[in-house]
Amino acid sequence: MTEPSTHPVSLTVHVPLDAGRDYDILIGRGLIETAGARVAALGGRRAAIVTDANVAALYGDRLRTSLERAGLGSGIVTVAPGEGSKSYAGYAQVCDGLLALKVERGDLVVALGGGVVGDLAGFAAATLRRGVRFVQVPTSLLAQVDSSVGGKTGINAPLGKNLIGAFHQPRLVLADTATLDTLSEREMRAGYAEVAKYGLIADAGFFDWCEANWRGIFSGGPEREEAVAACCRAKAAVVTRDEREDGERALLNLGHTFGHALERITGYDSARLVHGEGVAIGTALAFRFSARLGLCPGQDAGRVANHLALAGLPTRLQAVPGGCGDADALVEAMAQDKKVRDGALTFILVRGIGQSFIAPGIDRSEVRAFLQDEFAADLRP
Repeated sequence: MTEPSTHPVSLTVHVPLDAGRDYDILIGRGLIETAGARVAALGGRRAAIVTDANVAALYGDRLRTSLERAGLGSGIVTVAPGEGSKSYAGYAQVCDGLLALKVERGDLVVALGGGVVGDLAGFAAATLRRGVRFVQVPTSLLAQVDSSVGGKTGINAPLGKNLIGAFHQPRLVLADTATLDTLSEREMRAGYAEVAKYGLIADAGFFDWCEANWRGIFSGGPEREEAVAACCRAKAAVVTRDEREDGERALLNLGHTFGHALERITGYDSARLVHGEGVAIGTALAFRFSARLGLCPGQDAGRVANHLALAGLPTRLQAVPGGCGDADALVEAMAQDKKVRDGALTFILVRGIGQSFIAPGIDRSEVRAFLQDEFAADLRP
């Protein structure tokens, strides 16, 4: 948990989609208190909040009061915290709750929480009455820099992560950075994995900046808002060019092929592994795999792993509590990755820091041999 900061920062990132679907991402402290007027300006008579029990206790009443003061009818649908709610059962619970609140097609759904809540509430909004509008109010670093932007919504299936979903863009994103003051250190670290990812994909200068300024992001200095805005600008640019992940948007999945497999192997048990930790391990693996294939300098792979470790993130398979199976189990889990084409694995690999690319048709035997060596290396004293 970080100490609250009072520095007055308010930034706006615009997502210029076509057909009147463009929207703004507002970044700054205290946005929950002013959310009502901003949401009311979108139209509608009701704005129903979807959140989890932990976030509801901290911010649920504050957001509901703000909405009602702006003349919007409101109510709260609350799910259990954690990845387990991003499921068929969680989806049914949210849809039933929204229908009980009499949410109509002209109304709004407001996702208040981290990535799980945003994905779940967004998918419910995409399908409820064949589609209602929604607003993202992300309360975790990971959600503010990544999952709240771009319109990917969905739930997990027993066979893999995010396999059921829809593209459904929000009408507004309110990233109240004051909510990050209440995050645990673990959740801040997990979100930071997604921050660093943006530099590693296509902006070596931003990764340099992260190496110099990551402590300010954690402590709540002005670097926090700067980092959120930089990540949102980068993602907005990619989403504008490739909204439905037909091409370059896949680059945003750097580290996720390995990471999602680890999440599935651990049963989406956040006590063992949260998403950002899986991404951190997956990113380090992607760089080491690229180096093994002769694509990336070994020193770059080492630099990335060292920085993630300095920020308190895991970078090795053995760091997963309770273990994460073996090479065969991980490769099998990857077979359900969304980027699989004609049964062949697709990875996001790198030629160096800030030089990622889409690598289709990777031979499974190469991946298996690499992972076997990774497991063996982790077991050495």
